[in-house]
Amino acid sequence: MTNDVIGIDVGGTAIKLGRFTTDGTCLQSLTLTAPQPTTPEAVLAVLVDAIAQIDPDNQSVAIGVGTPGPADAAARIAKIAINLPGWIDVPLADWLETKTGKPTVIGNDANCALLGEAWLGAGRQFQNLILLTLGTGVGGAIMLNGKLFVGHQGAAGELGLISFNPDGPICNSGNQGSLEQYASATAIRRRTLKEPIELGVLAQQGDIEALTFWQEYGMCLGVGLTTLVYVLTPEAIVIGGGISGSFEFFLPAVKAEIEKRVQPLSREGLQILPAQLGKFAGMVGAAKLAWQNYVIRNS
Repeated sequence: MTNDVIGIDVGGTAIKLGRFTTDGTCLQSLTLTAPQPTTPEAVLAVLVDAIAQIDPDNQSVAIGVGTPGPADAAARIAKIAINLPGWIDVPLADWLETKTGKPTVIGNDANCALLGEAWLGAGRQFQNLILLTLGTGVGGAIMLNGKLFVGHQGAAGELGLISFNPDGPICNSGNQGSLEQYASATAIRRRTLKEPIELGVLAQQGDIEALTFWQEYGMCLGVGLTTLVYVLTPEAIVIGGGISGSFEFFLPAVKAEIEKRVQPLSREGLQILPAQLGKFAGMVGAAKLAWQNYVIRNS
């Protein structure tokens, strides 16, 4: 009998799965294109088939799933995913347990990414940190005193939905001018008509317009992070998601804004770091979540 667990990261464009040992070694992984439309029922069908592929001998003992939105406090129900169709109060843990017979736990994808980075990545040496995932949307997660902070209803840490500009674009969350509307890939496309990866390549080539864009982007992100630093005074901010591939181009402006706007005592020792696990952070963290849940259930 092994203690392997399966970690799953459900996204709007891709679904990533991995089977892990308790020390974080990935035994097998699989990345699939998300079904379109990405409805809960369609995702479930893909997950059941994919789990059988990466665990053909039924070696795993538990499953963890990261979904793009908050889970309930019991980590059983995907409450809402504002950028996926039909994802409201989806009992995904129950569905997967019925299909696989394995205990399953659900978590917000950014929370899972933070767990992954804190376990095996950029956050290993810190007890108090926040993670921002810059992708199609902007996700976030908070760790305080070594523990993931999810709030009394499980929905804390939606850092991309903090108000940034009261007169800004409408957000799918219902907010107006949220940070997500300025720092996400969607916002970048709306503003520049270019993909973030394209702007990153241009910046690497020394393109002045691209370099100027990333400086302005860093200023906006730094302003948004200022609020979070004042509230949480973290030891570190870890930046992940696809846009973090251009970290080197926007980091100086982020730092400059924080240094200008935040009192020294509130930012003393603050480090701003790129995520180390890349696009697999959520999958790794979901595996950690599965292992923690399995230990709790069997203790």
